[in-house]
Amino acid sequence: MQRRDIKDHIRESRNFSHRSAAALVLVVILVSVILGRLVYLQVANYEHYTTQAQNNRVKIIPVAPTRGLIYDRNGVILAQNQTSFTLEIIPEKVDDLEVMLAELRSIISVSDADIERFYRDMKRQRRFDSVPLRYWLTDDEVAKFSVVRYRFSGVTIKARLVRHYTYGQLTTHVLGYVARINEKEQKQVDESNYSATNYIGKTGVEKYYETQLHGQVGYEKIEANVQGRVLRILERTVPVAGDSLNLTLDIDLQIVASQALNKYRGAVVAIKPETGEILAFVSMPSYDPNQYTVGFGHAAYKALLESPDRPLFNRALRGRYPPGSTVKPFVGLAGLQFKEARQEVYCPGWFSLEGDDHRYRDWKQTGHDMTSLKKAIVESCDVYFYDLALRLGIDRISPFMKQFGFGLLTEVDISGELSGLMPSRQWKRAERYRIWFPGETLITGIGQGFMLSTPLQLASSTAALANNGIQMKPHIVASTSVAGRMAPIVKPPELLHKVTNLNESNMSYIISAMRSVVHSSTGSARKISHNLTYDIAGKTGTSQVFGIKQDEVYVKEEIAERLRDHALFIAFAPIEHPKIAIAVVVENGGSGGDVAAPIARQVMDAYLKKQ
Repeated sequence: MQRRDIKDHIRESRNFSHRSAAALVLVVILVSVILGRLVYLQVANYEHYTTQAQNNRVKIIPVAPTRGLIYDRNGVILAQNQTSFTLEIIPEKVDDLEVMLAELRSIISVSDADIERFYRDMKRQRRFDSVPLRYWLTDDEVAKFSVVRYRFSGVTIKARLVRHYTYGQLTTHVLGYVARINEKEQKQVDESNYSATNYIGKTGVEKYYETQLHGQVGYEKIEANVQGRVLRILERTVPVAGDSLNLTLDIDLQIVASQALNKYRGAVVAIKPETGEILAFVSMPSYDPNQYTVGFGHAAYKALLESPDRPLFNRALRGRYPPGSTVKPFVGLAGLQFKEARQEVYCPGWFSLEGDDHRYRDWKQTGHDMTSLKKAIVESCDVYFYDLALRLGIDRISPFMKQFGFGLLTEVDISGELSGLMPSRQWKRAERYRIWFPGETLITGIGQGFMLSTPLQLASSTAALANNGIQMKPHIVASTSVAGRMAPIVKPPELLHKVTNLNESNMSYIISAMRSVVHSSTGSARKISHNLTYDIAGKTGTSQVFGIKQDEVYVKEEIAERLRDHALFIAFAPIEHPKIAIAVVVENGGSGGDVAAPIARQVMDAYLKKQ
């Protein structure tokens, strides 16, 4: 017989009651916890979480200001912000990026450099932000893409403002360029003011006047969804455009100077003596700064960087060359001032120190016979200046030359300037840990040895000579145009140096000699005097790239082109009321009279004809 268990309903009812009570207690506890949390969120921290929620919904978006423009002295625009049609991609809307890029390249020209830059920029931005692929689309390219646009989800054409340099490589080394802000610069700039800016001035005027050109950032208060996409603009603070710069540069003269320098490597700097205004500032070879505004590939940059012609090097501002015989008028003036200039010195073609058989050679092997200071300047006699330098001594030469700015910064308003070098006894002891030798004084007297000068500094010193010993600070910005202000803010000329106790008759003597350099039949720059309608005071120079042994003869044709002498020329004109002072340096050009002087003549002709 099968056994049956008799149910205990009373026990089961009691167990159910206990479990129900436990469950109810648990529910009450959980509800209490939830209610407590709600009270904490809604009451105790109401303001905190309300602010967070508001921040998630409402965002402050910075708006980049329009960069200031740059004009030449006649109002010709040199740097502007051009509207560029740009092909852009939103990565998150593209299923297969590589396939899509390949299809785009079959319709529109997209280089490997464009692709490289696109991937680099894409890593820096959010996936729902558009990333530029191609800048400067032509009208034909825009039309072609518009026809097939439906096939490319996430691809669009936008109009952006891109920095553009009207004259390209003609103004690169004076204006500089803008490019993407790097990590180091990011730490140095005002984060709030550059919160919407990706580009910054890297060199030249663009860098020196970055603060004025950049402007003041604006802001938009926008409402966004949880993905960060903009739904609507709630409020807007308009950005303040950067100041525009009006330069002293004459672009027509800049073109003439560049064409005159032509195939040579070198620099031309022209200055207005009375004010220090820079009229022309050329360094050749150059490069197109517009490449930097949109970026270019590693291969293109490497080619510029490794070029033996060094197009990235600003020769006018940073090139340090032995000034050669161009210093002779200044040394001659020192000789007159200190009454050490002898009436005549015999030049057999060499000079030796007493008790020393080493011969310091003259450029003319047969010598210049009996030579006065004027003849020494006109024909560039080295022997006369060996003798004069020895009589003066380095302790008088160095400080006198520094009064004309040799060895010092010109403090020009272009970033990156290097000073020249005016050696002294103290300098050599501090830098070379050696004493000064008399032979070093001799070669300093003809602008060789340790002495170095930049083309800008040489032009500034020449301007000081033209301006009776008053050296005005070279400057490139004439005035600043501020947004909302009718009249531009003019930058007044500033005094840089003034030669003390300068004797007028001594100055007249030196300038007369410099005039004969060009206008006399024996002058070293007489070739440029043909058909001159104004008077030029000038001085040729030739500086050695390497030393020659005592028993060797310099034969230009037997020396590698890049080891040949540099050609130099300084001048100012017209002599009575100088309006332009100029310095020309031609690397490995050889003779200053044959190569550098004709370049200066073309520039002065163009400027004075315009005046």
